[in-house]
Amino acid sequence: MQAEIVTIGTELLLGEIVDTNSAWIAQRLTTIGLNMFYTTTVGDNLTRIADVLRAALERSDVVITTGGLGPTVDDMTREAVAIATGRELVLDEDLVQEIACFFSRRNAQMTDNNRKQACLPAGARIIHNPVGTAPSFAVEHNEHVIISLPGVPHEMRHLMENEVLPYLRQRFDLQGIIKSRVLRTCGIGESVLGAQIDDLMQLSNPTVGTAAHPGQTDVRITVKAASEAEADTMIAPVERQIRERVGEYIFGVDQQTLSDVLIGLIAEHGLRLATAESSTRGELARQLGDAAKGRPAFAGGVVALDAETLQRSLGLSTQEIGQSYPNQEIADAAARAACRLYGADLGLAVIGPADLTIPDAPPVYFSLATSDAVIAAPPRKGRSDPAGRGWLIHLAMDLARRQLQGLPIR
Repeated sequence: MQAEIVTIGTELLLGEIVDTNSAWIAQRLTTIGLNMFYTTTVGDNLTRIADVLRAALERSDVVITTGGLGPTVDDMTREAVAIATGRELVLDEDLVQEIACFFSRRNAQMTDNNRKQACLPAGARIIHNPVGTAPSFAVEHNEHVIISLPGVPHEMRHLMENEVLPYLRQRFDLQGIIKSRVLRTCGIGESVLGAQIDDLMQLSNPTVGTAAHPGQTDVRITVKAASEAEADTMIAPVERQIRERVGEYIFGVDQQTLSDVLIGLIAEHGLRLATAESSTRGELARQLGDAAKGRPAFAGGVVALDAETLQRSLGLSTQEIGQSYPNQEIADAAARAACRLYGADLGLAVIGPADLTIPDAPPVYFSLATSDAVIAAPPRKGRSDPAGRGWLIHLAMDLARRQLQGLPIR
């Protein structure tokens, strides 16, 4: 069986509001074993909404809509569902009283246009909304079902958890689950990674796929099974094969971030880390600071966008800063100086040009200072876009991770 999500609202199409509802709904549908094949966003136009819903009902067993259940003229989901399923809209007086009571409990005035929210397609199953003014509903149509939920995230989530998921499980006798395991990698591009696990990406259940993000590539193993225990059993051998091939690049799983993992490793070793950075403009320190959550594993960081500021901030000598900025020797000196400045055990430096957009700009240099050595990673050409900075930040953190885990530096 397959499900489809339709998000409704011109503000979504224009990018004024980011659609977080679809991702959350899709994740919850996996817990009852429903496949997700389509997600569509449509603006506040009655004809287009109805057309989208007709197409969705033709190809999907379950269609879930969010948005368009408010009291204003641009809230058209009820009308569109009625048109798409060939039904009339009917005013439910009991729902009118329910909405009026909601306002009364909050000492607020119900206006006439709120009556519109009590109009539902004929024969619809009412989904009562105790946390908002928009009653939701389900309409069964030619063995398919369309469920309309509010666009307000906390209302939608409440109704999904307490009403929709139990209803779907019972209505379609859903027994299985869909579960994913995400292996997070750094220091290896998506194409190279894909070549290493190409044969595993041909599997049908579990399925294996990759997704690139700034600074990292994820490998997602997804399985459909009768139970969570069975899903874990099916995922395990595939994960083992992936780790055998690219294990050194895997820094974490599921929701873990590289900053979380690195701070955890530093804390386990009873150490403290300080940073010095230029090209990454303080983003490295921010991510590590957020991950540390006040723990002493992260001591602090210096952000310096030019040689003079770097020298002054870290107390470097003229000899240490040299004549040619940036270079590996300066990065090494900055890593050592960050340790001294903050009394830390480790110093991590990312030193390169402040303006990465300049043609033929010099590369970015990475250095990690420990109590008895300075370790450098290969310099990389920088990019000024967020993805490029994310790549630099992850390479820096991965240098420290590899050193702490005894892995080769790449």
